[in-house]
Amino acid sequence: MDNNIAERLNSAYRQLAEIKQKNPSVRADAQLIAVSKTKPISLIQEAYLAGQRLFGENYVQELVDKATALAELTDLEWHFIGPIQSNKTRDIAKFASWVHSVDRLKIAERLSAQRPTDMPTLKVLIQVNISDESSKAGIAAAEVLPFAAQIAALPNLQLAGLMAIPAPAIDSDNSLAFARMQALSAQLQQQFPQARALSMGMSDDWQQALTFGATMIRLGTAIFGAREPQPHE
Repeated sequence: MDNNIAERLNSAYRQLAEIKQKNPSVRADAQLIAVSKTKPISLIQEAYLAGQRLFGENYVQELVDKATALAELTDLEWHFIGPIQSNKTRDIAKFASWVHSVDRLKIAERLSAQRPTDMPTLKVLIQVNISDESSKAGIAAAEVLPFAAQIAALPNLQLAGLMAIPAPAIDSDNSLAFARMQALSAQLQQQFPQARALSMGMSDDWQQALTFGATMIRLGTAIFGAREPQPHE
């Protein structure tokens, strides 16, 4: 086993436990997603042996290849966190347990229609462009509630909450964006009590995200090390 991966996972989980213990506002159900995009299957296996079960992928073909190769590990949970093209929804619907990056009704409708009937409902998060960046995916905060109602009406999806990737902040201080997401999540839960998940916080700012109600933190570099650039779909 790669001791670095095991050590990094152990360190992250120790920090997560300490933050939960010290700050009562941190959600008890907060979880760590190991973002394994561009990483080989062997490293996912090593993380699995170290106890990790939740993995995030950004590219559809990587999700398909890895989920297929590791199909015997039935307790793995795959989270798709990347941009979604219409012609890729069938594979996402087949292989993912969670989709964090839904921001168009057409995509939600296709995921619902293409979810295999022998699988549980697909848990989806609405991606919010909380920093109002013109180049970033996600819907505006004002559109969340009407969009949530549309998703909740689809038969094979479960509206599970919200996701955001705030703009990079000086000194990794994203408190304003995180606070806005926390308030938006509370508004969403007033209408849809089951939509309690809040996916935000990455390797540079995840400790802060937890203090604003994050239930899913997405760690790539912090677990697997620096990512090698590579061509993808």
